[in-house]
Amino acid sequence: MRRFPLLVLPVLLLLALLAWGVREARWRGPLYCIGQAGQVWGLAPLPATATPGCPESRSYRQEVREGFARVEQYTLDGWQPRALLPAFQAAGFVPEGHVEDDGDEYAVFLARAGERVQYVADLQPGGRTLITLSGKPR
Repeated sequence: MRRFPLLVLPVLLLLALLAWGVREARWRGPLYCIGQAGQVWGLAPLPATATPGCPESRSYRQEVREGFARVEQYTLDGWQPRALLPAFQAAGFVPEGHVEDDGDEYAVFLARAGERVQYVADLQPGGRTLITLSGKPR
């Protein structure tokens, strides 16, 4: 009977280490910045034509991990600078300020009830679109 409590402690410690390892795996993975898999900014389903990604920068990874910044990136074939805007518009976001569109970059701030998201689409080599969404965590 006395051995039971002695066996529980190592099992609990092992479970705690496993839970910590699962939680920490996100920060080592390539999609560390995606808040909800399969969702754009947690607002709407990810279009089938969009591939999620995250900045490779160590400083960005650290800022996201520490909760100072929020960022998501998506790559699409062809020049589709406004491809993810419908998700934001359907969620009540509206363009704020000037919209910049020079043919190979499209940028706009989107706002909703105190939340502000920077939406930037860049034309990449090979004619692909990289859309970067950034803002402060909620």
